[in-house]
Amino acid sequence: MAGPSTAPEPKMDSQDLYREDIYTDRRVGTIRVMTPVKADGTTDPTRPTSYVGQAQIMTPAGALPLSFEIDAKNLAEACENFADGAKMAFEETMKELQEMRRQQASSIVIPEAGAASALTGQGLPPRGKIQIP
Repeated sequence: MAGPSTAPEPKMDSQDLYREDIYTDRRVGTIRVMTPVKADGTTDPTRPTSYVGQAQIMTPAGALPLSFEIDAKNLAEACENFADGAKMAFEETMKELQEMRRQQASSIVIPEAGAASALTGQGLPPRGKIQIP
């Protein structure tokens, strides 16, 4: 029988709660309005409401999901700024993908079995295959 779990117990922060409302035009994407609330569920006017845009861009590899903060004071302004936020998120995502490709292309290459060592000039022993003389 397994012993007691050592994983931490997930606990909600009642001082940092938000009500989430989702709006969509059913074509371009969605805007999540994150309204700060107190522990009793009433709106907390001391914290700012945040707006999060979500969209998908079609690429040759398939749909690329984007999620981004929208600088806005209200829903109408969030709708106006949606395209700019999506464009910035797309550009940042493409930069990250290019950096990942660059890192992968410059990864360490392990020499093939029998390749000469640059320091000793001697070949390396074969890796993982039985060889009969």
